[in-house]
Amino acid sequence: MQPAQFMDAVQAIGSSDQKYDTGAYYFLKDALDFTVRRAMENNDGEHRHVAASELLIGFRDLAIQEFGPMASTMMSEWGISSCTDIGTMVFQLIDEGVFGKQDSDTMEDFSELFPLIETLEAPF
Repeated sequence: MQPAQFMDAVQAIGSSDQKYDTGAYYFLKDALDFTVRRAMENNDGEHRHVAASELLIGFRDLAIQEFGPMASTMMSEWGISSCTDIGTMVFQLIDEGVFGKQDSDTMEDFSELFPLIETLEAPF
């Protein structure tokens, strides 16, 4: 995916739905890349589709790694308070054609796997 294509998709989403800050979408893309790299390391370097649960865990882990004790504050500033919020953003990006999905992927896959904000605060 070209950076301009992703930027255009985020702008299109923002023009119709301003629930989440633009930065949240860029962080989500970074979290997906982080999660895919992690999956490849555990799959002999082979690229594969990542499940919603893997993405949510990768999102959480990257947020803690990048923002430390400020991770929950950053998510709140971006409008993200739950795993469902992450799923909503994922499906917005799928609808814009910049994220892919399998036929079996659903929004319900992003139902509260864990309490996001509490999980971001727990290590601190």
